[in-house]
Amino acid sequence: MQVANRSVRPTAIQVPVVGADEAFVVRRVYCVGRNYVDHIREMKEGDERDPPFFFQKPADAIVRDGDTVPYPPLTSDFQHEIELVAAIGQGGVDIPVARALDHVFGYAIGIDMTRRDRQREARERGLPWEIGKSFDASAPCGPLFPASRVGHITSGVISLSVNGATRQRGDIAQMIWNVAEIVANLSQHYALGSGDLIFTGTPAGVGPVVPGDRMVGNIAGLGEISFTIGERNAR
Repeated sequence: MQVANRSVRPTAIQVPVVGADEAFVVRRVYCVGRNYVDHIREMKEGDERDPPFFFQKPADAIVRDGDTVPYPPLTSDFQHEIELVAAIGQGGVDIPVARALDHVFGYAIGIDMTRRDRQREARERGLPWEIGKSFDASAPCGPLFPASRVGHITSGVISLSVNGATRQRGDIAQMIWNVAEIVANLSQHYALGSGDLIFTGTPAGVGPVVPGDRMVGNIAGLGEISFTIGERNAR
């Protein structure tokens, strides 16, 4: 029997920080489900007044701006979800809404990539969503803009195009639960830590992509990110 080498540590996952030499080291990746009314309606699921709920992706699911996102195995319905990402700079538990933004280091543009067919199957069977959400290269993320540089993002256009055609377009102000409320609520479930990223939900217009497609995401004040869908990663 082989014994794991306990001296070997995984490589830290890092996201570049605009205007800084040092990168942001990622600890955990949280995602908020169903946080835009129009997305709830297009998916035909959930009560529009439900409190936020959360799921996680592995930290090494991060794909950096400009890189290729491989088409994953076990799906024929690989979909995009453009999202505002909030980065936690100061951890805590039971954080009050009024002080929640003090814990936010900055913001980025992210895309919650989803194996929609696998997600639907899991939901219909009452199983966890991990098979549809928490797979390799499922969390493309652009560089972080410190809040000290751009302020706290509470409104502004959020959009995603595929091959030059707009698929998703909304406004951050349309989020059911804003960033402060998300941070406060999430801190009741988990001890937040420096290095946590929170994908805050997506507007309507989610849809499939195939190998060769180029996705470009935009959020007002945060510029744009782009990724190309790579060949099917069959195993």
